[in-house]
Amino acid sequence: MERQILEDYKINVKLKLSALWISLMFCYIYGDYFELYVPQKVNGLLSGENMLDTPSKLFIATLVLVIPSLMICLSVLLKPVISRWLNIIFGVVFTLMMLFIAVNSISAWYSFYVFLAITESIITAYIVWLAWKWPLSKTS
Repeated sequence: MERQILEDYKINVKLKLSALWISLMFCYIYGDYFELYVPQKVNGLLSGENMLDTPSKLFIATLVLVIPSLMICLSVLLKPVISRWLNIIFGVVFTLMMLFIAVNSISAWYSFYVFLAITESIITAYIVWLAWKWPLSKTS
């Protein structure tokens, strides 16, 4: 019997980076959604007694989360040298941030959050590695 070899296309690094940022955003969204099922979370949201209890905290959280959202398209649209450095810088920042969150969220009810934070750290570390190893152009 003849062995079948599946066709595999070489995917541009820009598309790989964009796909990784998309995966990261899904993890963020699912983490925030699943957190609504933690006891007393919804009550805290309704009463205003939560981590984002002031307009400035909510705005800072928005600024932090707009970065990976924008990196989805910026990874594809920007010139390679700019995209590379932004992916390295923001990849490192978000890796460290998620590792910090993982370490500080360890509890039975937040085990899902720790798992997602570790997964997100792996994704952002891979973003850094991929951007660092960005292939050189074959033209001089």
